Amino acid sequence: MSGIPVADDVLDPAVAVLPLPEVAAALGISANKVRQLLRDGHLIAVRRDGELCVPGDFFVSGGVVKGLAGTITVLADSGFTRTEMLRWLFTADETLPGTTPINALRTSHGTEVKRRAQAMAF
Repeated sequence: MSGIPVADDVLDPAVAVLPLPEVAAALGISANKVRQLLRDGHLIAVRRDGELCVPGDFFVSGGVVKGLAGTITVLADSGFTRTEMLRWLFTADETLPGTTPINALRTSHGTEVKRRAQAMAF
């Protein structure tokens, strides 16, 4: 096996995912570097239709959503599995700006998202 941790695909089928070659092209890096980002816990991958993919919402023009890697680290330190992290990032929370943690990160509310992730550990 590749050693890349893979979450169960708990995402709504309407959530767009990008195969690794598309992620590499979007970030302007090699597919091997994308695999390293996955192994290092900076991104989360799922298998969809047998292909390793990353949620498209993890990216903005020019790179990875600011604060995503730190949020993943906080969740991992809290004992979350990759699948649980993915579920949490995409679950609606009307009290957050952006309605989901990933959308809050995308709209520069990373501090609030990380605060809530840290609070879940206790």
